[in-house]
Amino acid sequence: MRKALVIGIDYYQFISSLAGAVNDAHSVKAMLERHADGTINFGPVNLIVVNSAKDIIDRHKLREAVRNLFADDGEVALFYFAGHGYLEETGGYLCASDCRTGDDGVPLSDIMTFANKSRFQSKVIILDSCHSGIVASTPSQTAIAEISEGVSILTASTAEQYATEEGGAGVFTNLLVDAFDGAAANLVGDVTPGAIYAHIDQSLGPWAQRPVFKTNVKRFISLRKVRAPLELADLRRISEFFPTSAFHYKLDPSYEPERTGAEPPISHPQTQKRL
Repeated sequence: MRKALVIGIDYYQFISSLAGAVNDAHSVKAMLERHADGTINFGPVNLIVVNSAKDIIDRHKLREAVRNLFADDGEVALFYFAGHGYLEETGGYLCASDCRTGDDGVPLSDIMTFANKSRFQSKVIILDSCHSGIVASTPSQTAIAEISEGVSILTASTAEQYATEEGGAGVFTNLLVDAFDGAAANLVGDVTPGAIYAHIDQSLGPWAQRPVFKTNVKRFISLRKVRAPLELADLRRISEFFPTSAFHYKLDPSYEPERTGAEPPISHPQTQKRL
């Protein structure tokens, strides 16, 4: 069983509302529901979005939704949240629609407890909210992460930073969706949590916002399958051309249109190191 809970909150009753969290949630849901070939991946995805006062999700409902996600057992449980985050001396919080001060949201420590105690083989937490990098850290010892085996965490920013929105979408989630769509795929078409982080980290470039990745796994699972850049049958033929790790495959110069193979070998000038 592969379960996913995707939450996006734009409307807040007492604090400033957002403009891109709901769009982000829909984009992530679309990536998670099916693999690139149309087969079911996480399905059905439990999507909760808040656009207005008529569909608010309070603290209790948000906390229970996360608890229910991790309550079963199976292959993987994935939690994605886009919305406001809050940080104080006692730790971090995810803000529900009815939050007034921030510290009346769902504590990140509660979410980590649900994930750490879950019987799922793999638990993945992805947070596109301000200060989300504090998750799994002890407030008095932020350098120490409390993560049980099988848990991976990917956040939009460090504990001290804000998560950025641009053009009706989160900067982090825009890159996350790009990674799911194949930009982070390996040679056999698997998109893993580690590859997603690498893609986002490298793509942000000079942005002040930096993603955070924490994990305690023996091997990365595939979160989505896309078309592989190389066919598996072709990839398996590598051993035919390279029977040993030190083997040098001799190229035929006749494949180069400007060469016939009868030309003398090219001499290379001496190289010089820059010190």
